[in-house]
Amino acid sequence: MTSDGTHDARGTHARPVPRPAPPGGSAEAARLVSVPPRPVRAPGAAPDAGAGGESFLGWLRTPRPQAAPGVWRFGHAPRPEQEPEVIPTRQLFSGALIAFLCGWLLCSLLWNGYLGGYWMWPWLVLAPDSWTNGGSRVVGGVASHLYVGAFFFGVFAAFARFGRWGEVWRRFGLPAWRREAAPPPPPPEEDPAEWPKLRAGGAGAAADRLAADARAGLMRDIDVARIARAWRSVRSGNSPLAVFTDAVVREGAAACPHPSGDRDLPARAARHDLATSQVRLGTTVDDPRNPYAYRGTGLALGPELIGTSLLAVGPAGSGKTGTVVWPLAEALCLQALAGRAAVVVVGAAGAGLGPGDDYDVVVRVGHPDSVYDLDLYGGTTDPDEAAAVLAEALVGDLVDPHPGADSRRSTTVLAQLLGPFHTVNGRFPSVPELRALLDGVPGPFGELRKALQEAGQEPMLRELDARERQLGHPGDPGAILADRIALLDRPAFAAFFDTSGQSTPFSLRALDHPVRVRIDLPERGHADASRILARLVLAQFTASAAAREDRSLFACLVLDDATGTVTPEAVRRVQRLRSANAGVVMTLRTLDDAPRPLRTPLLGAVGCRMALSGLTPWDGQDFADVWGKEWTEARDVTDRQIIAEEPLGKVVHALRRVITGRAPTARAVTVRQVERERWSASELAHAVPPGHAVLSLTDVRGEHAPPLLVDLRG
Repeated sequence: MTSDGTHDARGTHARPVPRPAPPGGSAEAARLVSVPPRPVRAPGAAPDAGAGGESFLGWLRTPRPQAAPGVWRFGHAPRPEQEPEVIPTRQLFSGALIAFLCGWLLCSLLWNGYLGGYWMWPWLVLAPDSWTNGGSRVVGGVASHLYVGAFFFGVFAAFARFGRWGEVWRRFGLPAWRREAAPPPPPPEEDPAEWPKLRAGGAGAAADRLAADARAGLMRDIDVARIARAWRSVRSGNSPLAVFTDAVVREGAAACPHPSGDRDLPARAARHDLATSQVRLGTTVDDPRNPYAYRGTGLALGPELIGTSLLAVGPAGSGKTGTVVWPLAEALCLQALAGRAAVVVVGAAGAGLGPGDDYDVVVRVGHPDSVYDLDLYGGTTDPDEAAAVLAEALVGDLVDPHPGADSRRSTTVLAQLLGPFHTVNGRFPSVPELRALLDGVPGPFGELRKALQEAGQEPMLRELDARERQLGHPGDPGAILADRIALLDRPAFAAFFDTSGQSTPFSLRALDHPVRVRIDLPERGHADASRILARLVLAQFTASAAAREDRSLFACLVLDDATGTVTPEAVRRVQRLRSANAGVVMTLRTLDDAPRPLRTPLLGAVGCRMALSGLTPWDGQDFADVWGKEWTEARDVTDRQIIAEEPLGKVVHALRRVITGRAPTARAVTVRQVERERWSASELAHAVPPGHAVLSLTDVRGEHAPPLLVDLRG
């Protein structure tokens, strides 16, 4: 039973790459390069073992309250929306001291009779005559002293309230130094370690086995997420309850495994909380420009935010890959192992997108040792669909960069060739065959025509005739398509894009399974071909994600460098992914890598926008426009010189000028509401420190967070 609750066997699209042994090195090299080993667990991650599983149980029982979008919920303590007024320490202590001295002075004056004896009137009225006339001296003396003590206590209580002694005690007394006691374990019906949902659903035996594994330290955080996913499949009716219960009772925490058999990644570089599907990227800076509720909190992303797509813009060296792309890719790989997601990561070879052991499929385009091939047509058998996707990849960047433009003519040209070829051969043409047909080479054209005539395919003959009539005419897109497909018809790619069935192609039709895929593009020496392939993967992903029947899996495409992939059709398709439980993560060095007419539609199509440090002012202006303005309180301070009219006033002013070096002035403060940009272009270009970014968030439900200054190193 797999993690998604089905009996899915591992197919051709989800087979893991053979994992070669790590390259050996000499002892001398190991001695000279003493690099510390990478930690297996990041701080805060749930351990997979421990003494009695106490550490894991502590992680499982940690509260995760509901919070605003982007807040790291693990152990989060909610803060008020508005910043409370905090009195400065110096002012707080001086006020408390003055209140104490005033209270002591008043009590001293009352005790010594300087203010009269009226304050003893309640005692004289209420006390018996024997106490006040000396009949019962002991009792009367004790009672009078108690009254005086209570009266003075009331005086000091009033001054303590005025002097804020309670706040002094809370901020600097024992409460500030006392450690909070660990909360008691929740009752069994609310304890997540006892799996109450399984018990309530009739899987008590499975809950007992999982609880025992948790206490014994045999369970990982990813096991919790994977089994919870399988249980949701049972509750939705996609899997039988008996099969789930038998699998869990038999295998315990290892039940419902991923098709690869892996229960975790070899190592983790970021902090993850699989109970909330979040990965922590950094810390929101304690800055006045950030809302008070976000200041000092962890900044985390999850599928509910990535489902609206993310665009990160920053120059080379700003940390896009190391602090944004790789943590998100790692989080999605963990989600895939839990049966919750399918991820495709695309980047240049050696871009730092994780080791091959983190993925089920690694496609190394142009590398002779690659186990997997890339399906040029996305696994479809429909010629029109294949033509549309291939046209977007080949000439999508040449289409008029206007939001309403498209590549219909190029799609028609490809469909006129792919349809007849598929009808005759039962497959689509390879790259050399397609290039020959687009060039109009007489031999392949004649053979295709003859085969269609023998098969009696009159409709396809008409398609081929139409293509032949257009050859060589001015404005024929076939010539441009032939030039672009020639970039893939190179010796380095001779073993790739095979359509004869002799290779193992990966198709994005596999997004119905929790698959982890990495595609390495041959950027060195084949930059134009890499951009074509990036557009091809993006077009296939958006088409496949929207056509899935089962959308319970979150599908995500991570593009480490989206240069050359922003086209009118791509912007439209990315905007439609939100309703398909899918998203795209893209990075750009600058918005100049996208056509000017498409920059605003691109920023509007994605829900999460990130501007990293080092942004140019013109890029910052686009972000400032899309983030809009807000009403803020502006304080205008005016200093006006005071002119003395009296001789004594002139002497005092002259003395103040000698002492302070300034003329006496009167300060006037004007407070008004003004509308200002949340982040101006100048602030984005010059006020974002290195290692920081400004990030705005929108989740799939429409809740949003304003632009936040985030420390990606925290």
